[in-house]
Formats: sequence, structure tokens, C-alpha cells
Amino acid sequence: MDDKTRTEVEAAVFRRLRDHFQRHPEVQNIELMNLADFCRNCLSKWYRAAAEERGVEIDYDQAREVVYGMPYGDYKQKYQEKASDEALATFQEGEKRRAAEAAARGEDY
Repeated sequence: MDDKTRTEVEAAVFRRLRDHFQRHPEVQNIELMNLADFCRNCLSKWYRAAAEERGVEIDYDQAREVVYGMPYGDYKQKYQEKASDEALATFQEGEKRRAAEAAARGEDY
């Protein structure tokens, strides 16, 4: 596969993942983080970083609107549920692990 086609395929996959997340707001970010180590906010951060690497300035809220399909505050008010104590504890453990793994790679978390 040539580079242009690979980039087009990867872009199509991103859009499909974004659209899938937008169609399934019942899947909570904390569930995604606890199960897959990433969520919509992570995807937004990666989107912003990739844009900035290419000289395109985009702030975090703009990136989140691309991923969420609406302003984050609207999404949060409409779809975000209160996380259980168990889910929050699992998330906090994961945050410690993710931060340690990032530090081992020499990255900020």
C-alpha cells in the first residue's frame, strides 16, 4: 500500500471510530479508560497533537468538539453519568499505572 492510500485508509478508520463513539454515548469514558486505556478525551488529545505537529493550531475544546460531535459541556450534560465508586477506584489505579508507563517512556502524562 502506498503512503497516500495508507493515510486515506487511516483517516477513514479514524472517522469511523469517531462516528461510532458519537452513535454510542451510552458507553461512558470511564468505562473506556478502565477497559481499553483510552477514551474520547484521549482521542481528542491525540487529534490536537497530530494537528499541532503539522503546524495547525487547534485547542483542546475544538478537538473535543470534533470527537464528540458537539461542545464537550453539552455532551457531558446530556450523556455523562455519575461513575460508581468502583469504577472511580479502578480509574485511579489505572491513572497511576499510565503515568508510570509514560514516565518510563520519557513522556509526560
